[in-house]
Amino acid sequence: MRCDNGDVHIELTLDCVDLEATATFWQAALGYHRGHVIEGRYVSLSGHGPTLTLQQVAEKKTTKNRMHVDLLVDDLDAQLARLRALGATVVPPGPREEFGQRWFVLVDPEGNEFCVAGSNAADEPG
Repeated sequence: MRCDNGDVHIELTLDCVDLEATATFWQAALGYHRGHVIEGRYVSLSGHGPTLTLQQVAEKKTTKNRMHVDLLVDDLDAQLARLRALGATVVPPGPREEFGQRWFVLVDPEGNEFCVAGSNAADEPG
């Protein structure tokens, strides 16, 4: 992307207590590969889409995320099962439907919220 301040590259950063477990979960969930690693501090994951950097912090998550990741998928049920097998948990009440779209809110093993929705939700805000 080009802007008045030069080239801008978006990188999302997610705080976590257990850096290795969280990196393993998101690497598998996104199909990304590990890039830059600073042991005990950061793991950078790259693939198709923005870079996700995991940052180790001392405190656990205590409230709802202010920003979250939306995973837009072709086979919602299959991806939901895959993410649950990786350690994600569906947030009650379960499937949500609005504007003709169906999606689930999940949490990763550290409790960070994210959504998984059918790829036709790409035109809808997350």
